[in-house]
Amino acid sequence: MHHFYAMMARMRHIRRWSLMENRSPENVAEHSLMTAVLAHALAVIGRDTYGRADADPNACAAAAVFHDAPEILTGDLPTPVKYFSPGVREAYREVEDTAVAKLLSMLPEPMRGEYGAFLAPGEGYTAAIVRAADKLAAYIKCLEEERAGNAEFRDAARVTREKLDAMELPELKTFMTEFLPSFSLTLDELR
Repeated sequence: MHHFYAMMARMRHIRRWSLMENRSPENVAEHSLMTAVLAHALAVIGRDTYGRADADPNACAAAAVFHDAPEILTGDLPTPVKYFSPGVREAYREVEDTAVAKLLSMLPEPMRGEYGAFLAPGEGYTAAIVRAADKLAAYIKCLEEERAGNAEFRDAARVTREKLDAMELPELKTFMTEFLPSFSLTLDELR
């Protein structure tokens, strides 16, 4: 018997933004879905607008679905804690690697290669797109909280926006120009 997919279903139990007051709490499953939607969009823009031959929207979406899966075992460590010092970051990276190994051990051997690429993506275009989509999803969460009157997310929004602006992905810049402003609108304004 293999337990991998039952563990994936537990992503919905892992709360994000645990050190901050949330008007609308978010779990890892919700974040992963939004990250997958955004990764797919970024890769489509990369492929269709910028001619990126290595842009595979479906691979980017799949990788994004699993990008935070290790948090099922580690929990979502808040960013200020995770990046407190190089030693803490390195220790957490070891914990994440252990979590990835544990999750992969829950799959039959022939399936581990496929999921290993999602759980520990390394470098390359897909990994860069997933990192950008992950940051973008976090920024959108900040915008939503601010729109709900939650000033708790003001600094997180500023810092996350600065990180997004520093990324050198034309598909990200295009998304931020053409699609991101809509996330600050009300439902009635979206019609």
